[in-house]
Amino acid sequence: MKPTTPLFFLIAALLLAPLAALCAADVNQTLLSGAPGTPQAGVPASRPNILFILTDDEGLSDVGCYGSDRFKGKTPNIDALAATGVRFTHGFAPPLCCPSRTTLNTGRYLFRNGALTNTSSHIPSAKDEPSLARTLKQAGYVNGMAGKWRQMKDTPGDWGFDEWLTDPSGTGWFWEKSYIKNGQTIETPEPVYCPDVCMDFTLDFLRRHREQPFYFYFPTHLVHGQIHRTPDSKPDTKKFYNDDIAYADKQVGQLVAELDKLGLRENTLIVFSGDNGSVHADKINGRMIDGHKHTLLEGGSRVPLIANWKGTAPAGQVVDDLVDFSDFFASFAELAHAKMPEGVTFDSHSFAPQLRGERGTPREWVFVQLGAEWYARERGFKLMHNGELFDMSDAPFAQKAVPAESANADAKAARVRLQAVLDKLSPATGKTDSSAPKKGKSAKGKEAPKSETK
Repeated sequence: MKPTTPLFFLIAALLLAPLAALCAADVNQTLLSGAPGTPQAGVPASRPNILFILTDDEGLSDVGCYGSDRFKGKTPNIDALAATGVRFTHGFAPPLCCPSRTTLNTGRYLFRNGALTNTSSHIPSAKDEPSLARTLKQAGYVNGMAGKWRQMKDTPGDWGFDEWLTDPSGTGWFWEKSYIKNGQTIETPEPVYCPDVCMDFTLDFLRRHREQPFYFYFPTHLVHGQIHRTPDSKPDTKKFYNDDIAYADKQVGQLVAELDKLGLRENTLIVFSGDNGSVHADKINGRMIDGHKHTLLEGGSRVPLIANWKGTAPAGQVVDDLVDFSDFFASFAELAHAKMPEGVTFDSHSFAPQLRGERGTPREWVFVQLGAEWYARERGFKLMHNGELFDMSDAPFAQKAVPAESANADAKAARVRLQAVLDKLSPATGKTDSSAPKKGKSAKGKEAPKSETK
């Protein structure tokens, strides 16, 4: 038999096929568990880059596509994300900065991680808690962040971010002469607008890592008080809050435009949310929202949540599923094919299927805590830590107290279900903080600091 005959090549192909398959499997395994810097060309299409944009104190009534009367048509870039992506109507966060940020970064409720309120930021540690960034890093992602971090203990680097830019403030950091870049304090001769510094850092990161799978966390200081002018403010304006909302929206547009320019939109999941409710209640579709930041009312803990993944997430879809801030951890880990840390109790529930337009397995309830108060909530009812049950059929505009002796069958069944949730979670047996307020603001709102006025 001559070595050039067809039969020879057929036999050779059959003998080499198993070896080729084995090599391919080894390559795929390496790509899934490789170090940061793995080329995107080898990353499965289902593993997107992730850009998480988190605004500060921007609630439902500050976003046009959520029915804001004041800002209708004035958040065009955020609205465009919703129009071409998925808008969630029932996203929930702890109603204060430190608790919400710690929840999303650990995937755990406050009674587990200890971040009960803003004075508790010293409790959760990168050494003791799981980290979303670290988990994605172990799956081959390179991680970056730019913006507010001060209300979490340790540095962003300690929590798994490879490159980061932040500042020493837990409130707002706008026209300043310094910021912190990868642990080094950078001083400037004149005040710089720090949201622009964060934007420049972020765009540079995206350009340099365009060939790598990345996770970028963009927790802007906008629109936290004190409220200042922006570079776009007119000399004679006094409506700096309106300007801050507009500038936050502008930055969303800048980030999306850069991803388009780099050809990364189809392989990048963009998530937009606010960290808690607005400082002051405002109107949605002509009605005043119930509550604001610092409260366990809807206006304090119900936040805008939008996901946009061009070509994958269904355009213009509105999803009523319950989502809470612990859920980002499991969702991003699932999309990244990352292994969840072992030996840790997580509260995170993945909504990754909904981001692909699938039904998924939605949550039956969410849990929200602030200090020594908390609630479990279904779509129709909410049960407080003290046994108060509320009918939420008119949310986010009002919650109706349900008497303990109510004979309403739906209410009675909801009370049983939600009490079982709270009994299983057992928040009262979790971590405490002696410096935290003993009583929150579940019914009456807290007066907003004058520095945070609109």
